[in-house]
Amino acid sequence: MALADVTPRLFGTTAFRLAAITVAAFLAAAAVIVVVLLSQVNGVLTEQVIAALDAEKAELQSHAGDAASLTETIKNRSRPEGPALYFLSGADGRKLAGNLNRLPPEIAGSASGGTFHYETALAKERLGVAIPVNVKDGLSLVIGRDIEDQRLIADRIRRGVLFGFGLLSLIALAGGALASRMLLARLETINQTSRSIMAGDLSRRIPLQGSGDEFDDLSTQLNAMIERIELLMNSLREVSDNIAHDLKTPLNRLRNRAEAALLESKGADGYREGLERTIDEADDLIKTFNALLLIARLEAGAFDASKEQFDIGTMVRDAAELYEPVAEEAGVALTSSIADGPSIVANRQLVSQAVINLIENALKYGRNGSADGSIAVAVANGGTNVEISVADHGPGIAPADRERVLKRFVRLEESRTPPGTGLGLSLVAAVARLHNGHVLLEDNAPGLRAILVLPVHKERRTV
Repeated sequence: MALADVTPRLFGTTAFRLAAITVAAFLAAAAVIVVVLLSQVNGVLTEQVIAALDAEKAELQSHAGDAASLTETIKNRSRPEGPALYFLSGADGRKLAGNLNRLPPEIAGSASGGTFHYETALAKERLGVAIPVNVKDGLSLVIGRDIEDQRLIADRIRRGVLFGFGLLSLIALAGGALASRMLLARLETINQTSRSIMAGDLSRRIPLQGSGDEFDDLSTQLNAMIERIELLMNSLREVSDNIAHDLKTPLNRLRNRAEAALLESKGADGYREGLERTIDEADDLIKTFNALLLIARLEAGAFDASKEQFDIGTMVRDAAELYEPVAEEAGVALTSSIADGPSIVANRQLVSQAVINLIENALKYGRNGSADGSIAVAVANGGTNVEISVADHGPGIAPADRERVLKRFVRLEESRTPPGTGLGLSLVAAVARLHNGHVLLEDNAPGLRAILVLPVHKERRTV
């Protein structure tokens, strides 16, 4: 990236603007503080000078009745380069004594005095402050103090403050520019990864610096989101492939039966039989698509608002009793010993459907290669969770395939002979995720033990 492209972005970043605003606010506050401090210092120095002049004025007024004594006192106190300043003149305006060569025009005729500029014996211009003293016999006396040193100190302080402000501004702006550059670098890394992902490379992840700062936290969350999106996209591709694989055969069979019914000349009864078989095949396809739609709605959380509190033990016992005649007709012993409770907050219809799917799955595959066709349905209360288990003695599922069979349209090769869509366990897993639960598939030695784990509702005590 060229410097010309970076610079406008650098000074337009939020970090730089925040740094500039912070510096401006700090400088404004510092300026107010410095002005107040200078004013206080200047006030203290001024008060000291005025107090000294007032004391000396009171002392000199004691000599006001004796012109000779007053003149001698002023001559004795006058020093060429001293801080004390005096100018004593007669009625005609001529200088009688003092170290000022003339009466300062700034305070001539002033009753309260003020500041003035004067020249020393070395022809240096300095700043002083003076007040008039009331004397008799037509004399005029002005006493003052040299405040050039105080003025120089105040000027140096002001220059130092201005220099400090300027230096602080440059440092702060440089720091803001550096922070903006670092911010842009981190954001550019995220943007590059985002562009790669939008181009189709879902395997890209935002690199972490390991500093544990907010950018690493953001990158971690974004990486988790990207991983979830990649998983969903892979699942979508897998579902598409499985739909093409598992639905192609029933669709072809549906078409062939409809075509056979048209070609065969069996009269009205033949057409009726062909239509009935076609309707049965269409119903199976509709069930498959309804299951897909239900799973999609579950993953979108569409049933969150339809939850209610109910007794899970009673619901599972009713489902087991409902399927006991079906199991007996299939030659399978379905046993259940379930007490009432515990209470959970969930969608009753969906949880019931999930339990029914587990029972039907056990009835369908529980006797493959096993003489023992018994199925056991149980409910165990784990305190914070409730475990609904359905155990059979069929061929079971290998540990490597247990996570895979919870996905849509996944059917193991040894399970493809019985009719099915491969959506039963996927629906159970979707119901579990909707209720913040999960599904466990364990070895029943022999057979499979499928466990639906759901959180238990905790009743709140009222005081």
